[in-house]
Amino acid sequence: MPLDLSVYLVTDSTPAILKGRDLCTVVEKALKGGVTIVQYRDKTSDTGDLIQTAKELHKITKAYGVPLLINDRVDVALAVGAEGVHLGQDDMYIEEAKKLLSKDAIIGISASSVEEAQRAIEAGADYLGIGTMFATPTKTNTKHILGTAGTQAILDAISDSGRNVGTVAIGGINLSNVQRVMYQSKAPRKGLDGVAIVSAIMAADDPRAAAEEFVKRINSTPSFAWEPKAPRVNEAAALVEDVPQIVHKMVKAHPLVHNMINYVVANFVANVALAMGASPIMSPYGEEAVDLAKFDGALVINMGTLTRESIPNYLQAIKSYNERGNPVVYDPVGAAATQIRRSAVKELMSGGYFDLIKGNEGEIRQVSGSSNAVQRGVDSGPSTLDGQEKARLARDLARRERTLHRPSY
Repeated sequence: MPLDLSVYLVTDSTPAILKGRDLCTVVEKALKGGVTIVQYRDKTSDTGDLIQTAKELHKITKAYGVPLLINDRVDVALAVGAEGVHLGQDDMYIEEAKKLLSKDAIIGISASSVEEAQRAIEAGADYLGIGTMFATPTKTNTKHILGTAGTQAILDAISDSGRNVGTVAIGGINLSNVQRVMYQSKAPRKGLDGVAIVSAIMAADDPRAAAEEFVKRINSTPSFAWEPKAPRVNEAAALVEDVPQIVHKMVKAHPLVHNMINYVVANFVANVALAMGASPIMSPYGEEAVDLAKFDGALVINMGTLTRESIPNYLQAIKSYNERGNPVVYDPVGAAATQIRRSAVKELMSGGYFDLIKGNEGEIRQVSGSSNAVQRGVDSGPSTLDGQEKARLARDLARRERTLHRPSY
């Protein structure tokens, strides 16, 4: 029977997470909600306590037909007859674990790089735990923060390994980002088989309801998702012919355009939006986005005049528009000019989905992750790429983020 990794629960026994509740009770509620596999992780308890708790958990998971894996401790897995183990890079070697465990035992390996993933596959891992996806209170080492782009790179690299190895992403995954994780992490020939969830279920007031919602979101297409259409014959000419119809449709719809924008150009942008038949509103406050997004218009984020309050407001607005599947446009003004702006780009790119990214060469290079991007201001600076290289930069970023990209000059 294939291993179902779609809703992978990792336990957390800390008081702040359990809030006085019994671990086994929380896990059973999550199983009732649709969790497909459970990993018992406890780095602090004595061996005797680990075995006792693992036995209780195994009795519960077996009743629901769900595998129980033990984090790190092969000895505990053997003592309770668990279905397998999950090993980190600093735990027992997989080759040693295979010698001790039964032939059909499940062995998962943590991987934060292409090299680690490939080594684990060669050693015979049944699945990979890829991460850390996003920073969490306990995982703040940015060296191992992969994001969807880093996860996608690993998936792409192992897609031709010759083995059908399962994959789950872990780290900072919750209900607000799980669909984007599944969607944007997908490589051309391999996607994630599921996500590993810790506090979003373990700390939930209603673990069953939380698990049910994860099942629903993982198994449904996000509202912002789109698939590119195959190019038509004479695509450029066909697009030109479509323009009048598109303009007429937009004027008829009279869409709201919510601008969180550089105040230097606010007046100009408002007038342009009015001239093209849209209804602009200028609002830097993320809290307003919940109501504004209900009009099913678009959100435009231009970080030209960045402040300390900008990023939290941007993220709040992006979340509201993403949840309704409304278009979100990002203009990373001056993205490579300062460390603060470079950090802002990383935070925004990991915090939501953008339908369209607009920028000059320096800005797009920064968004794409280039360490060589340099800007003094909002201008791109001296170009180092020819026309073909610029086109490839835009194409590769659009493919990676599964989004559109419009270069500006």
